[in-house]
Amino acid sequence: MKNLVTDIAGVRVGHADDVALASGVTAIVFDQAVVAAMDVRGGGPGIREGALLDLANTVEKIDAIALSGGSAFGLEAGGGVQAWLAEKGRGFKIADAVIPIVPGAVCFDLLNGGNKKWGRFAPYRDLGYAAAAAASTDFMLGSVGAGLAGLGATTSTLKGGLGSASARTDGGVSVGAIAVVNAVGTVTVGDGPWFWAAPFEQNGEFGERGQPPSFKPDMLAIRIKGGAAATAVENTTLAVVVTDAILTKPQAKRLAMIAQTGFARAIYPVHAPLDGDVVFAAATGAKQIDPLFGLTELGAVAANVVARAIARGIYEASALPLAGALPSWKDRFSI
Repeated sequence: MKNLVTDIAGVRVGHADDVALASGVTAIVFDQAVVAAMDVRGGGPGIREGALLDLANTVEKIDAIALSGGSAFGLEAGGGVQAWLAEKGRGFKIADAVIPIVPGAVCFDLLNGGNKKWGRFAPYRDLGYAAAAAASTDFMLGSVGAGLAGLGATTSTLKGGLGSASARTDGGVSVGAIAVVNAVGTVTVGDGPWFWAAPFEQNGEFGERGQPPSFKPDMLAIRIKGGAAATAVENTTLAVVVTDAILTKPQAKRLAMIAQTGFARAIYPVHAPLDGDVVFAAATGAKQIDPLFGLTELGAVAANVVARAIARGIYEASALPLAGALPSWKDRFSI
């Protein structure tokens, strides 16, 4: 186990980014089509193929997920991932037509100091293609890939980033998560080094600082990015949860809903009208689980894994080399 979402067999992750743009794309590519669903809790989401994932609709399986910066411009990243899959002959077959199915979601990073004067067409389709082509079982964390996740992301107090984590249930089912953190709230307690997700940390994955000796009123004060000037389109945390369990589409939806609990364990406040929070859940279908207890256990572990992935995204981030950029966690708190 590498403590990555790619600990789930058949999952690969690739990044493509541009430091001058201060944005990028992360592609989660599945070796075989997977059952998938989605749960949206934030008030300002930007989503590609969201209707397709609705339980009432026909297509049950997807080939990849594209996460991107660039706000609505970044939705084109899915087209780049789709193009790469089409070259491989991957996709939903209708007679002689083959259509790769690539949902996705975006974050707002258009005001982070990067050069967004790209001319007629935004670069996200090309970045999506490059991210898919780079997909591997090993990938970097922190300030990489999706602009929302790595290069352009922030919280209200620190540089945001991309994190991942994995675990197994007592029943032997594996679950992993990848998260891109561009939250309106905080991932750390007050002005200190402690992560809200500290109770769920494993093996020192985000610094082993634990919790503060006591929680003082100032630590619980709401710290919102931009203060009263914050807007709904400027913030989002995205997560993809993948398991090797056999799930139906409604069960995948339930897994995504339970996994959203991990957001509340790691970000304060969360699911605001200022956020576009989204969780995708995908199942590769290798292991049978009980539909009640087994799914409940899987969801509980998935929520913990999501919280850990969010904290790792902040812990592994690096500050942008731009004027006025927020410091990273390690800039402020590493010894």
